[in-house]
Amino acid sequence: MTPRRRALLLLAFALLLGALAAASVHRREAALVQALGPSVPVLVTRAPVAAGVSPATARPLLRSLPRRYAPPDAVLSASRLAGARTAVPLPAGSILTAAVLRSPDDAAVEVALGPGERVAEVVAHGDPRAIVSGARVDVLVTRQTDGSRAGTTVLALEDVEVLAAREAPADASDTTAGGARVVADLRVRVRDAVYLAAAQTFAQDIRLLVRAPGDRSAGRAGLSVDERLR
Repeated sequence: MTPRRRALLLLAFALLLGALAAASVHRREAALVQALGPSVPVLVTRAPVAAGVSPATARPLLRSLPRRYAPPDAVLSASRLAGARTAVPLPAGSILTAAVLRSPDDAAVEVALGPGERVAEVVAHGDPRAIVSGARVDVLVTRQTDGSRAGTTVLALEDVEVLAAREAPADASDTTAGGARVVADLRVRVRDAVYLAAAQTFAQDIRLLVRAPGDRSAGRAGLSVDERLR
């Protein structure tokens, strides 16, 4: 074999290996894109921002993020920032979400919490006209049957103060299964806050019963009725 033919053969072999490597990289990229899912634009702060100020001072910009890694309440449009204020300080590079913003339409809860108290947000069935800031409610939690025990509705909490409330968004409203829903901020103890967080995730239903003005009676917590109405 002449040196010229040897050089051409080596060049062709190198081109073949390059094509195979490029194809392998392309397949890996395609597999990674498929695994991560589609991207969504999210707003990210470019500068630190203090609590209680307009998020525009952080000079946010849109960045693409795989949907599986984007927070479910991520702000996807700068128009959502109009009139909003930050609820907590944010460092540069933070993703703007509904949880860290306060809208002028929201009933922002500005309260002095006592030791061991927390604000628990729940989405529950209830009358939006009666469940308002300052009302006091009892909390009913309905658990589904798990096959080994009957489904049960229990009086979980009594005489809970409503700090703020609003109607749930239209997509969270369910008029065919118990009436309207509300989003309520409740003043509770730490243990009760943990219970409500679990109930929000795992229970079949949460319902708020408004108390009459001045009714501070208690002692029926734990009262339950199962699906056989017993």
